[in-house]
Amino acid sequence: MTTFPEVRVGDAVRFQSLTVFPLFAAPGGEADYLLSDEAIKAGVMTIEEVSEGGAVPTLLVKNVGDARVLFLEGEALQGAKQNRVLNTSVLIAAHSQTAIPVSCVEQGRWRYQSQQFSSGKTHSSSKLRHRLKETVSYSLMSGHGFSSDQGAVWSEVQRQMESLGSASPTGAMSDTYESHKDSLKDYAEALKYVDGASGLAVAVGSKVVALDLFDKPATCEKVWQRLLTGVVMDALEEKDSTTSAQSGDVLGLLNKIRESAWVPAPAVGEGQEFRSASIPEAQGSALVFNDVMLHGSVVAAG
Repeated sequence: MTTFPEVRVGDAVRFQSLTVFPLFAAPGGEADYLLSDEAIKAGVMTIEEVSEGGAVPTLLVKNVGDARVLFLEGEALQGAKQNRVLNTSVLIAAHSQTAIPVSCVEQGRWRYQSQQFSSGKTHSSSKLRHRLKETVSYSLMSGHGFSSDQGAVWSEVQRQMESLGSASPTGAMSDTYESHKDSLKDYAEALKYVDGASGLAVAVGSKVVALDLFDKPATCEKVWQRLLTGVVMDALEEKDSTTSAQSGDVLGLLNKIRESAWVPAPAVGEGQEFRSASIPEAQGSALVFNDVMLHGSVVAAG
């Protein structure tokens, strides 16, 4: 893989400082899988600490179902000894156990809240996702696997918490989202899924900060609102922005993606991962399974 699939940029949908561009891809190959929250709800998958003592950068996924399960980079997991987010997108095989790479987003807790994790129903901001992509890519190039810079993650969680006037006894990212739940609801009402879209590009003010593309519209529809929770946090920090991105800005980023060099890396679960750090001021990654890109994403530096 050297590029993303060809996509058409749809009409922009705007609310306050946030602009969402739906992305439409030509019909192609698709894969069968459940999303992580679907598998948890169905009772066919559990997510736990790797041992009773736990380990901050790793969790254990047990999939007892007949379907593969897809986790998305940046998605939040809550419970156990501390809340985490995924370092990269991962496809879990059916009837398997897999250790997945994560980062802590709750610095002040290291005690059991529950035995198993639940879906946090939120997603990391573009600023946090950029930190994850950048440091994970560096770790991969250094031969240290899908590790993030945990200190940088904590720093960004704390920075945004302070920027948005939130507080948390345990430094939990989830408390920042909870303190702005009314704003999240307002944005969700205004920026609903666009029928047929396989992806979305999101801009805060005049800058495109994140682009996510999936193998099928059904996946995009299911994760649309969850992905937006993160960029809403970015938008709330830029509430005074008076300019908006245009479709040409998205097309420009897509052109840079296609011109970029993509380097293969062994995936955590099934499939193969590709990474690119050569997109100016942005970081990219893609998870491919049986020649189908399940999730490709690019996030810009904050």
